[in-house]
Amino acid sequence: MTDLTAGQATEPGAARVKAVQDAYMDMTRRKRLYGMVMLVVFIALMVSGFRVADARNAGGFWDGIGNIFQFPGEVLSEAGQKIANLPGLMAKFLPSLLETVNIAAASTLLGALGAVMISLLATRGLAKWPRLIGLFRRIMDILRAVPEIVIALVLIFILGGGPVPAMIAIAIHTMGALGKLFSEVNENASLKPVEGLQSVGATWGQRMWLGVIPQVAPNYLSYALLRFEINIRASAILGFVGSGGIGYDLKNAFSWGQGRYDEVAAIFLLLFGTIVLFDQLSSHYRNKLIGEG
Repeated sequence: MTDLTAGQATEPGAARVKAVQDAYMDMTRRKRLYGMVMLVVFIALMVSGFRVADARNAGGFWDGIGNIFQFPGEVLSEAGQKIANLPGLMAKFLPSLLETVNIAAASTLLGALGAVMISLLATRGLAKWPRLIGLFRRIMDILRAVPEIVIALVLIFILGGGPVPAMIAIAIHTMGALGKLFSEVNENASLKPVEGLQSVGATWGQRMWLGVIPQVAPNYLSYALLRFEINIRASAILGFVGSGGIGYDLKNAFSWGQGRYDEVAAIFLLLFGTIVLFDQLSSHYRNKLIGEG
């Protein structure tokens, strides 16, 4: 009697295990099918994209793609022949590099300050005007959706060339990008200090400054340092459209062509060294800020 009861008890258990196994296998097959579909779609998009590129270039895309390493080879060859000139050229372009770093630093600072304010206004539980949370979030979406180069081109048309349009363009984009990250950090902040300050009559600004900022400041600084690295590259790229900095010198060196490729190599070395340096420094300090170092 006991054996019969045990057998009857194990049957529902075995059926549940079998159902779970069948569901898992079905999910696995469905996942593989979706993966295959995505792969086919990706290959189709790549093929169609290459065909469009070839058609737009009057058939020259496929003919020219084999020469993709020709230009880097010419730059390296000429730089190797004039390697003795590289230290002097790097010293020559150092002021432009400092201008690029200054553009990135100023734009990161301005963008981060704006991001702090707009992120607090766009966070549930912290916003001064809760009904406008959606509006401030859409503003952040717009700010980070428009590329820096588009903003810089508009500002150059209005203000003329130089570092100021680049700084404003990068600051605007930084405000949108950091605002999104800061708002996510704000949502994890404890509301107890805010409620305590509110109970003694503190203003909204005082509640944010004393109750929220001390909790989130390490993450704010971590994200700001990460954004600073990105902005160094962005400020160098904007130099190609006349926004000053080392990117402008790189554009001029490219324009001259052969005979000035040693300058191109020197600028690339400066940029590479600077980006690696700031990447290592910011990674070190980010780890210390978030308690991993």
